[in-house]
Parts: sequence; structure tokens; C-alpha cells
Amino acid sequence: MLRFTLLGPVQMIVDGAPLAGIAPRHRAVLAYLLLNANRVISIERLIDAMWGYDQPDTARSQIHASITAIRKVLRGAGAVNLLETRAGGYVAQPESGQVDAQEFTELAAAGELRKALELWGGEALEDVHAHYVTGVRELWNDRRLSAYERLVEGELAAGRHGELLDELAAQVTANPLREKLNGHLVLALHRAGRQADALAAARSYRTALADEQGLDPGHAFIELERAVLADDPALRLAGAAPVVAGPPRRSTFLPYDIPDFSGRTTELDRLIGEVGEQHGPAVVTIDGMAGIGKTTLAVHVAHRLAARYPDGRLFIDLQAHTAGREPLDAAAALEALLRQLGVPADRIPVTLVERSALWRAELADRRALAVLDNVLDAEHVRPLLPGHSDTLVLITSRRRLVDLDGAHALSVDVLGEQDAAELFERIVGERAGRESEAVREVLQLCGHLPLAIRISAARLQHRPRWTVSYLAGRLREHRRLLDGVSAAFTLSYEQLDEAEQRMFRLLGLAPGRDIDACGAAALAGIPEDEAEELLEGLLDAHMLLQFEPGRYTFHDLLREHARSVAEDDGEVLRLLTYYLHRARAAMDRLYPYSVGQREGIPQPAAPIAPIRDAAEAIAWLDAERSNIIATAVHGPEICVGMLALTMRPFLDRQAHHDDALTLHTLALQRSRKFGHREFEERALADLAWTYWRLGEYERADEHAHQALDACEEAYERARALLTLGNVALRRRQDEQAEQYLEQALDLTRIGADTWGEANVLGILALALDRAGRPEEARRHLDLALALHRKVGNPAGEAMILNHLGVVLRHQGELAQARTRHEQAAALYRKLGSTTDEAAALNGLAEAADDPAWAIGEHTAALVLADLARNRPEQARAHDGLARAHLALGRAEQACEHGRVALGLYEELGVPEAGEVRAFLEHAGS
Repeated sequence: MLRFTLLGPVQMIVDGAPLAGIAPRHRAVLAYLLLNANRVISIERLIDAMWGYDQPDTARSQIHASITAIRKVLRGAGAVNLLETRAGGYVAQPESGQVDAQEFTELAAAGELRKALELWGGEALEDVHAHYVTGVRELWNDRRLSAYERLVEGELAAGRHGELLDELAAQVTANPLREKLNGHLVLALHRAGRQADALAAARSYRTALADEQGLDPGHAFIELERAVLADDPALRLAGAAPVVAGPPRRSTFLPYDIPDFSGRTTELDRLIGEVGEQHGPAVVTIDGMAGIGKTTLAVHVAHRLAARYPDGRLFIDLQAHTAGREPLDAAAALEALLRQLGVPADRIPVTLVERSALWRAELADRRALAVLDNVLDAEHVRPLLPGHSDTLVLITSRRRLVDLDGAHALSVDVLGEQDAAELFERIVGERAGRESEAVREVLQLCGHLPLAIRISAARLQHRPRWTVSYLAGRLREHRRLLDGVSAAFTLSYEQLDEAEQRMFRLLGLAPGRDIDACGAAALAGIPEDEAEELLEGLLDAHMLLQFEPGRYTFHDLLREHARSVAEDDGEVLRLLTYYLHRARAAMDRLYPYSVGQREGIPQPAAPIAPIRDAAEAIAWLDAERSNIIATAVHGPEICVGMLALTMRPFLDRQAHHDDALTLHTLALQRSRKFGHREFEERALADLAWTYWRLGEYERADEHAHQALDACEEAYERARALLTLGNVALRRRQDEQAEQYLEQALDLTRIGADTWGEANVLGILALALDRAGRPEEARRHLDLALALHRKVGNPAGEAMILNHLGVVLRHQGELAQARTRHEQAAALYRKLGSTTDEAAALNGLAEAADDPAWAIGEHTAALVLADLARNRPEQARAHDGLARAHLALGRAEQACEHGRVALGLYEELGVPEAGEVRAFLEHAGS
């Protein structure tokens, strides 16, 4: 059975299981169509719903792509006719019971309110972001609250006020300005015999309404408040017995459990589950960085479990990270805890050993709970642990207490996006719901750290005229607004030893996202094993995070703090030099045929850890690529021509073209600034090639001509001419392409550049094939293939196999063409070259003699081209899909793909645009 959920995350569910892989934009389009079910929605209206006034140039093609993707998923779910194209646009026609929003409306209208509310799985359209979403979400959340208010009204009338209190209080906390909801809470509290609490709730509503909106409550609420104050008998249920106060509740030393506690569902489930399975004493350690919410979580858990521990709920702050205070020693802590248990002062001994023994004796026959907050280390807390008893001890610390035997350990991370937003909105109120994008920015600036979120939200709460966007701007420009967070970090930093403090500061200088022990050793100028020990110490102190084994990173706010206390004395240059030599070692493993190009790079002053094989080289480059680019850009201002030369083959083959543009542009700027002509020539040629790979032919042509003007060396001139030949081929300027490529070929042979000769031969063959000289093209390709195999260049071999497939297809030898394309695709796949594998798969589809089979290959090519942002192959795939669908009689789908292909070809400025335009005229007729 197919079902759609809009009242929570937007999902398509088949047989009870949500379908994965539907992109967020596609879900936004689907949700809008379902919310407007059985109405024709024009493409203009869809564009306006998705982007409002801020429409991108590609809006129409993006909508077409979304419709295509949605239809594909619907076909897979057996719902081919659910989404139809009409003259005026598109219409969704779900069956009754398929959409939860529609079912909610029907159930609420029928008075089945509890069932209706059970359909909700979060906020409406919870994980969808589009222009229309905010207004629609507010509308549906209001409908939800209205249904809940009606439900509560019925429950109160039925005398079930006691069962409602917790749920109702939570709803009021989330919606503090909702008058009817507040009125229901006041009445429920009054009927439960809690007149003082009822009046306090009424006062809270009055205050919030005045502060936020400058208004007084409505007449009905005022009358209710008056009746509660007078204990009006009219408020009692007919036939209800008077409420008799029970015995006073046992006192507790637990701090206040904040009403806006949010998230931490996984942590709560784990903690409560572990305690429930424990027989005898249970010790749970909760560790995490400053401001992460350890104490808040421990206190909340303690309140949740308080009923299980009737003989004492104790709390003590051991002050390990309290500004201006020394940590409370164990003896003083034990005195305070024993007094909380009711032990008279004259019975408490003097020595630590005796107090610890009395503590264990007092707990032996009790079911007690103790929160030991703000612990320094395991030794600090060890004397406070119980002996044999049914006591639960919750310990919080900024350090991992790894040597506390028998303890259950929980490391607390920053809040997830949804939990962070919930915390912010609970504190701020309705203002947050009106500026969801600004809320997300504030949360990012706070690094999802609970303390930072609370500081920011409180600042906004007490400034009614501020918007969330204004707060975000203030946080961007004035980081001192989070001084409370910085103070907490300073205390943690001061408790590190001198070597750890130095490593912490130096890591703050590193521009990259994360670092490993080798990189940290280079940065600090120390041995690798010493660096690893310091990194692990910082990790245990929660001054660093670890998301992958062996790699260390900062929380964003801690990174800022580290930078604020650091000074660069040449350490970042050491790190950049390490990256250069380690990258060279990786390239020599991956691309041994191009070792000669890197011979001019000087050898490292200190030994560099060897790269054992190609797999290790790829793994290291994948892990460090963004760090290398960041260090080049934000590190010391030196010439990075050698680094650009080293990284060039990896960035090109793995389709990291954005990084290549960044690095080669930087190399060009720095080489010109420092007068390094050789690196300037190389950077121009590299930029020309990269722009060609991206399909930006004008800029490729411009940079290649600049390279020709600047270059004297045959090798770089040949590379520039090769790029010009490629660009001319894409523009179908075949004679010009052949001239460029013949010149490039001569230069590679003059320079005895076998690798370059093979590359040029492979492209020249395509020009010859297009000029009607297939036999000459075949000879060029055979020679190129032999040369690539001679120098050991598998990527070049794959390229030639792919070009052979093209030539064979033009000669009508489809079976042989498919074999060559398959061989090329397999080689590219092995090399991890997604952008070139897409070209091979498109070629395979074009050589297919079955349009259905062609659709499969073009679709696979499109996935890879999308990943690599390869516009030429994206266009080629959509073009092929359009023609294959038309061959199968699917004119509508053919036109959809044709329009996307046309848009891409027009962006590229290539002749195929005219051909697709003619195709669309034919397909639409």
C-alpha cells in the first residue's frame, strides 16, 4: 500500500517502509502537489511556491527534473497515474486515505480527535525547505493545536484532568501565547486541587502576553482566572468529590528541571535503559565539552527516575570547572552528601577514609540517587562511589573517566539540527517559527552547542523588538555576545598541561577541517607518537572531537577560542610543506607514469611516512584534500605552484574541479605576485583544462590562449593547444580543432613526451573521424593505446577505448563499439573517475540497439555526471534519454528530458542546442 506523510517528515511509504533517496527539492514539489490534490498547478505557480521572488535561472528545468524524479519513484511504487500532466500544468490525484493531511482533516471533522492527532509525526513538512513551507507549516500546526484544544475540552468535561496535566503543560510550554490552551491548563490544575499552581500558570500567561504583544488576556480567560481565585463551585465537575490534599512529598536536593529541556531522546533511552537493567549500585558517567548540557541531562534523568529512589535524591557540584573556585575535595563533598541524607553533624567523622566508609554504610540499605556534578577526574570522585546498595550515581565531567571501573560511560555530543531548533523555539517562542532560515543560521553560529543556544535565545527573548535575523547578524559581527561560552572554554584550557595547551593553540592555526597525528606532528615539529598522545589527551578532555578513527577536529566555537589564543610562528608553513611532500608521495603511487613532471620538487628536509600502495594514497588524499586546499588558501602567502603541480592529476581524475579551480587560480595569482613565470604558464594551462572539463568553453579558450602567449616550453604549449582542440571539437569547428591538435602533436614529439603524444593522438582521432577519415582515426587510436600501455597510464588507456567505441559506432560496428565502451567504463570505475565513467556509459547507451537498454545506461551516466557536476555529460545523457523515450512512444517524458538537455546545451553554447530544439518541435507535434 502506498501512503504519503506530510504531517511530519515528508515521506512516501510503501508497505509500511519509507522510500529512501528522494531529494529534498523533489519532496518539496511533491508535498505542494499533494497539499493541492485534484487541482491543476501550473509550472509558474510551482516555481513561485519553491522560490518566491528569488527564482534561479534554472527554476523551470529544476521543476521538470523534480517531476521526472517523482514520476520515476511513483512508477516504482505502482502508482503510474497518481501524477498527471494537464494542459495547464500538473495534478496529483491520490486515493482516499493515501495522504495523512487529508485523513487528519476528515477525522477531525468527524470528531475522532485523538486518532487525528496520532497521525502527526512532528511539525508539518518538517524536513522540507521551500518558499511556501513556512506559511503552510504555520497553517497546519494551527489546525493541529485547534484539534488538540477541542480534544482537551472534551477530556476536561469527562473529568480526566489529572491524566492531562503533563501533556497539557508541555503543550503550553511549546505554545505559551495560545490563550485557549493556557485556559485549559489553568482549569485542569484547579480541578486537580492545585489552586496556587493554577493561578501561577494564569500569571505566567498574562506576563508572556504583555511582554511579547503588549496585550491583556481575553474576557473568557479573565473570567476563568477570577473564578479560580474565588474557588467558584461552578468550575467543579458535577458530582465530583472535593479534592483532599495528600501527604507532603518527600523533599529532594535535585536542582530545578528546566521546562524547555529538548531532544536527547537517544541518550535518555540509553541511560534509563541501562539503569533499569542494573542490579545493585549503578554508576553512570556523562562526559562532554563545556556547554554541551551534561548537567542539564543528568538532572533531567534524575527527575525522570526519582520515583524509583524514595530514600534520597541528592546533588552536589564538585566545582572542577567553576570560575574563581578550587575543586571541592572529596572530604568536603562527603560531608555535604551525608548531611543531605540526614546524618547529624556530630556523627560525621573528620578523615576522608572514615567519611567514605560512613557514606557507603548509610547507602547500604537505601534506594537513593546522587548526582555528582562537575567532576575533575576519576580520582576526584572515586571516594564518593557507593558500596553494595541499590544506589544510582550520575557523574558529569568534561573529561572521559576511562579508568572508573564498572561505570557506564556516555559521551554527549552537540544537539542535532531538529533538537537544537526545538530548544531555541521553546525559549524564544513564536518568533522563531516565523524565521526558520534565520534560526538555522543562529544555530550554526552557535555550533549547535546548548549553552550557546541558550545564551542567544535568552538574549532574543528579552529583546522583543529584535528579529531572529537581527540576532544572527549580531552573532556574525560580534562574537563577544557568546562571552559566557568563551569563559567556560578558558577554564577547560587552563586545566590542560603545558604541552597540551601548545598543541591546542597550534591546532587552532591549522586552516583545515581536521588533522591526523602525522599532520599534527608536522605542525608542532614533534615526533608522531608524541603528537598522537597529545591529541588523545585533548580528546579525553573534550577539547577535540573525533568523527573518524585517527582524525581529530574542533567544535566550531572551540576552534575560534583556540585561534584567539594562538600565534603563528612558522608552524602553518611546516604543515603546508608536509602536505606538499606527502601529496607527492601519494601521486607517485597513483600516477607513476607522470613522476617526471614532479622531479623539480625538492626533497623533504625530514623523512615523510611512506605511502604503501594506491589504496592508501587514495584514502589519504580523500581525507586531506579539503585540508590541503584550505591550508594553501588561508595559510602563509607563498607561491603554491609546486603544490598545484602535485595535486593536478588527482583533482582532475577524481572530478574535484572546484578545488582545482581554487588551487590553480591561487597558483596563478601568487606566481604573478612573486614573479615565478614557470608556475604562471603552468597555472594558465591548468585553468584552461579545468574550465574545459567543466564545460565553460569561453573561459577555457581565453586561458588557453593566454597560456600560448605566455609559454615558451613545448610541454605547456602542447597542453594549451590540446585544450583549444577540445574546445573547437565541442563547438564543431573541426578544421580549427585539427590544426590545434596537429600543432600539439608536433610539440609532444619534439619534447619526447610519450604521455602527451598519446593524449593528443586520442583527441585528434575524433577530429579525423568527424572529418570522414575513420581509417586514419583508427590508426591514431591504435598507436595512442599502445603508447598509454607502454607508459602505464590506465586512465589514458580507458580514454582511448572510449574513443574507439565512438569511431566504431560511426562505422556501424555497434557490438564492437559496446565492447570498447564497456571496457572503458570498467577501467574508469576501477580508477574512481566518475566524470569519465559517465562519458563511457553515455557512449555505451548511444551504441545500444534497444532504446529500453539505452535508457538504463543513460540514467546511470546521468547519476555520475550529476555527482561530478559534469554539464556536457549531463546534457548528453538527457539528450539520449529524450530520444530513447520517444522511440518507445513516451512523448511526454521525451519532451521533459529534451527541455533539460536544451537548457544545458544553451548554457554550454554548443551546436547541439539547435538539434534538440528541432527534436522538441518534432516530439511535441
